[in-house]
Amino acid sequence: MNIKIGELALLTDCQTVTIRYYEKEGLLPKPMRSGGNFRLYGQAHVERLNFIRRCRSLGMTLIEVRVLLQYRDTPDQDCSEINALLDKHIQHLETRVEELSQLRRNLVALREKCAGEQTTVSCGILQGLSERS
Repeated sequence: MNIKIGELALLTDCQTVTIRYYEKEGLLPKPMRSGGNFRLYGQAHVERLNFIRRCRSLGMTLIEVRVLLQYRDTPDQDCSEINALLDKHIQHLETRVEELSQLRRNLVALREKCAGEQTTVSCGILQGLSERS
């Protein structure tokens, strides 16, 4: 399989600029070049890019993705570090969910300060935003 970057983008639902960025960051290996200097990708690029995209869809950072790719590239290693990485990521998400829940509660409380149509000088939301917390 020798496909150009546009075809790879379509196959993986990934923008070409993102593919180039992943190459630059070393997450995706440099492709071969055609006689016309076009990038030519193979099945391994498709699979690796799909792996990266799946990790990113789960909110993983590029650092986490890089670590997972290193483990993926060395299949005989112990996977306990992968478990630890995922546990840490899950904990980070749980913290973020709590922060977002608190943010939502604050916004709901702020929204309740303004009951309806009135002038902005009387707007409870604007007054609430002006108060020190």
